[in-house]
Amino acid sequence: MIEIQALCRNYGDFAAVRNASFTIRPGEIVGLLGHNGAGKSTIMKMLMGYLEPSSGTIRINGQDITKQGDALRQQMGYLPESPPTYPEMTVVEYLDYAAGLRGVPEAERANAVRKAIDRTDLNAKALAPIATLSRGYKQRVGVAQAIIHDPKILILDEPTNGLDPSQIHHMRELIRSFREHATVILSTHIMQEVSAVCDRVLMIRQGEVALDETLENLQRSQHVRLLTDAPVQTVREALSPVAGLEAFDACEGGVRIRVKDDSTPDTVLPDIARALVAANIAIRDLHPEVRDLETVFAEVNQVKEVTDAA
Repeated sequence: MIEIQALCRNYGDFAAVRNASFTIRPGEIVGLLGHNGAGKSTIMKMLMGYLEPSSGTIRINGQDITKQGDALRQQMGYLPESPPTYPEMTVVEYLDYAAGLRGVPEAERANAVRKAIDRTDLNAKALAPIATLSRGYKQRVGVAQAIIHDPKILILDEPTNGLDPSQIHHMRELIRSFREHATVILSTHIMQEVSAVCDRVLMIRQGEVALDETLENLQRSQHVRLLTDAPVQTVREALSPVAGLEAFDACEGGVRIRVKDDSTPDTVLPDIARALVAANIAIRDLHPEVRDLETVFAEVNQVKEVTDAA
């Protein structure tokens, strides 16, 4: 369990992180989503204990990171935005070195290196000097060193940075596989990254947590989309007996129906369908509307707090 309470980090008069509070449960994959400079990397550095908070607390399984940092870091893996490597080392040499730093016993290091190379698909470059690798392969080496000691908590700062589409697909599968035995926190400014791998989203705006919600709830809408040739007024009249509806608007190809907050689109959908059929209104399609993250992200960055994410 990771518990963050009233976390702040100041650089002189500039507040990089302001009063951030959230909790992350074991086995979750949580995405920190925000513009570049929003404070995501600063939060991650404080989580790792590499940067001291100006105020606030970070507790991991009840232990304070500022007091038990060395012991807690042995349970954590970290991929910084720009992974530090030794260009003259081969991939195998560097990972063996990283395993030693992470406290992996010498007798177990070869197996740990082999496992990390397999999981990050680095076999073809295992004996290559890091200086000769592409940006994408260097990123994979960074992930490999982060998982070399089988950490219980994995913190990944922009993990798909510099990867090609095929490598991104592999990286997403790898991150999803960590759910079985680790808690994963990743930062990104790419909406598709969050949609592809995360259970929960923390949207960071100007150093503050502007929104904390599960991906499922975040994408849920209070609207039903009806594709039909019938005009809005005809649809409104046909659906007047259906409880829980409050607004009807024309949209491309049909009508957008707003459902009251004390109901849900899934609940009223059968009643809507029955009423439309009874009124002989042709239905080309009828489905709950799903919000895209781009829309939510834009809203969060237009206002300081989002009071209605649906």
